[in-house]
Amino acid sequence: MPVRTTIEIPDALHNLLRRRAAQSGTSIRSLIVQAVEHSFPEPKKGKGKRVPGPMIKGRGKLGPLFPVDENPHDLVFP
Repeated sequence: MPVRTTIEIPDALHNLLRRRAAQSGTSIRSLIVQAVEHSFPEPKKGKGKRVPGPMIKGRGKLGPLFPVDENPHDLVFP
C-alpha cells in the first residue's frame, strides 16, 4: 500500500523535475520513485559468500594472552 509523504524541495529542482516529467511523458512522482529505487536497490536475497579462512594470516607464535587449552568459562567467570 503506498504511503503519502510531503517533502520540501528547492524551486529550481521542482522546475527541473516538471520539465523532465513533461519530456518523458511521465509524472514527477514516477521520476522520484525511480530515483529512490535506483539509489537504494533491494538487498540481494540468499546467503552471502563466506570467507574461506582467516582474512589476515598471523606469523610466529601465539601471544601469552591467547588461551590454547583453557576453558573459556574459566576466563570469563574466574
